[in-house]
Amino acid sequence: MSDQKNPQLIAICAGKVTPILIRREHGDKAPHRVASGIHKSTISTLGSPALISCGTLGLTDDEQADLSVHGGIDKAVYCYPTEHYDFWKNAYPWLADQEHCFGVVGENLCTQGLDESSLWIGDLLEVGQELILRVTKPREPCYKFNAKMRSNIAAKLMMQNGLSGWYAAVVQEGSLKAGDAIRVKPGPRDITVAQEYQRLLRD
Repeated sequence: MSDQKNPQLIAICAGKVTPILIRREHGDKAPHRVASGIHKSTISTLGSPALISCGTLGLTDDEQADLSVHGGIDKAVYCYPTEHYDFWKNAYPWLADQEHCFGVVGENLCTQGLDESSLWIGDLLEVGQELILRVTKPREPCYKFNAKMRSNIAAKLMMQNGLSGWYAAVVQEGSLKAGDAIRVKPGPRDITVAQEYQRLLRD
């Protein structure tokens, strides 16, 4: 479990919808293109802490192609623990040479000091001085994640190891920047993000 004493926002990522190449596992083997917003680039880091606006539907200049997967009111922002990056670097050596993995799994907010076992569905996250998010659900990876990671087992690895991250709704709009403190305000505390993820996998 991560240390929750001083949770912090380490980086912010956003991206436009672009084509991503998908290779079918069965039938016609020819690759095809689908629209995806999974490719994210850093727009605020500790070294360059640009102030970014976040509205009800997410970060300024961030786009999503399929709102059933990412986006909309309840999945406006995707948060991911930076503590998970070592796992992905070990699993995929092409990531090992990167100083940072910000945005590698399609996340918007790269956090430190929070994880799926210590956060509960319904918890509020106060980020910086203005923004308030509500934890809504864990991320369920799809075939686009496999394409992003250049692997047909990436989604399976995320699921098996509980490295889902979490989606959040925007309770109060505001601006945020890398380096902002994150304060956790307890919600109903009925089920953790990790427990909800395991429930989804069983169903």
